[in-house]
Amino acid sequence: TGSGQQSVTGVEASDDANSYWRIRGKSDGSCQRGTPVKCGQAIRLTHVNTGKNLHTHHFPSPLSNNQEVSAFGDDGEGDDLDIWIVQCSGTYWEREDAVRFKHVGTEVFLSITGEQYGHPIRGQREVHGMPTANHHNYWKAMEGVFIKPSMDPAKHDEL
Repeated sequence: TGSGQQSVTGVEASDDANSYWRIRGKSDGSCQRGTPVKCGQAIRLTHVNTGKNLHTHHFPSPLSNNQEVSAFGDDGEGDDLDIWIVQCSGTYWEREDAVRFKHVGTEVFLSITGEQYGHPIRGQREVHGMPTANHHNYWKAMEGVFIKPSMDPAKHDEL
């Protein structure tokens, strides 16, 4: 069941190579690499391995009957239903902070409550959208590459 778009699931293992997402600006706005993400900022999350964006739409999720969350688009290009607002407590999303992601188009929160799929993705948990903020929709970056912005944007030390 579902929309037929690629499923987004959660796993317990934090070192799963399929769990990496790149934070990007909205399609009509720039987001310079290394610039801190502000609380309240609109972002897109692009799956590193597939190039698809975290997406949701008014379609029931297959296990919990909440709102389906899927991966959509090609090479980081999708549509307006790929935009999420970062909700956090300070000025910027800090590395250790638990944050919420609220969908701009449908106003649901990115959530995971524990429903698990069977065959062929046994043990993976359904990621879905919920209409209310609660303890099921806190997320924390556990691994990844964090780029510190340089003082002079014209100067960098990459090879």
